[in-house]
Amino acid sequence: MNNHVSVLEINGKALEHNLNYFKERLESNTKILAVVKAFGYGSDGLQVASFLQDKVDYFAVAYTHEGEALRNAGIEMPILVLHPQIQNIDQLVKNRLEPSIYNFKVLAAFLDYADENLLMNYPIHLKFNTGLNRLGLWHNDIPLILSKIHESKHVKIQSIFSHLAASEDHDEKDFTINQINNFAYIVKQIYEHLDYEPMIHILNTSGVVNYPQAQFDMVRIGIGLYGFGNDEKETSQLKNTHVLKSIISQIHMIEPGETVGYNRAFVSKGFSKTATIPIGHADGISRKLGNENGYVIINNQKASIIGNVCMDMIMIDITKIDCKEGDEVYIFKTQEDILHMAEKTETISYEILTAISQRIKRVLTS
Repeated sequence: MNNHVSVLEINGKALEHNLNYFKERLESNTKILAVVKAFGYGSDGLQVASFLQDKVDYFAVAYTHEGEALRNAGIEMPILVLHPQIQNIDQLVKNRLEPSIYNFKVLAAFLDYADENLLMNYPIHLKFNTGLNRLGLWHNDIPLILSKIHESKHVKIQSIFSHLAASEDHDEKDFTINQINNFAYIVKQIYEHLDYEPMIHILNTSGVVNYPQAQFDMVRIGIGLYGFGNDEKETSQLKNTHVLKSIISQIHMIEPGETVGYNRAFVSKGFSKTATIPIGHADGISRKLGNENGYVIINNQKASIIGNVCMDMIMIDITKIDCKEGDEVYIFKTQEDILHMAEKTETISYEILTAISQRIKRVLTS
């Protein structure tokens, strides 16, 4: 039972709006893969997947246990595991999850398992490195890759894919187009040696916006589903899905010269009023947001975070705000709030969202 009073609300209408925004940019036959890894970018992967399962074609997670959790929650759609580990192959297959094959070691291990267990046309996805240099097979290994797959009668290539390195950066347009062209060449080589044509996909959220000519068979939407387009203009067209709320636990009247919090980091210059909120750095609120770098919202007014952020609490200045103990507090409510937190903590929206502790209760609203 989770009795933490802070709550992360996931806005279902915003999720659907964002999905439809990208759908409108796609050809009618282009499939959509929704990325729900990392607890649905810090929200709730199970609730998000349940909400989206009749609206998209595929799901993707990073690790096998994430896919297993989706299966246990009743999700029956195809699920691509982007970073499977060899020791989890049995767990992956038992949950009907589809592995990304990104190197020869994983390929050999999966083919051995498939042959030993007499799997039937088990779907695998070949990931090729075209410039991100993170995970992926190399194009010059295609003959060897295909020869090993042809030796097995138990797997089938479901898709061929790659990942763009800088699709949001207009200064890297030449590099991105080169990635897309290299990927198309890889696909052509593979198709020549197969009697069927696996799906192909390379575009992420920013890729859908900036390189619509490379939709191929499917696109992968991640951060865009949750309200961010890696571009100010695109983000303005999306709706924020994550709303983090708490309450005022206690209000203090502070006299001039009194201090607040650890290390006496805040010193009152006059008579002031402070409030304590039950959320802290153990919940994903960076210590960098303390000492008036960050704010929360009470009754549509911004209240600065004062002193040092504690593990379970923050203190805020409410001197000019009419409020009382028990009143609702928004830690963040809009994209602007989240981007402000990202700026002040020298990071990106992804990290703000995924840093929210799992002890915070999640609720999907519609």
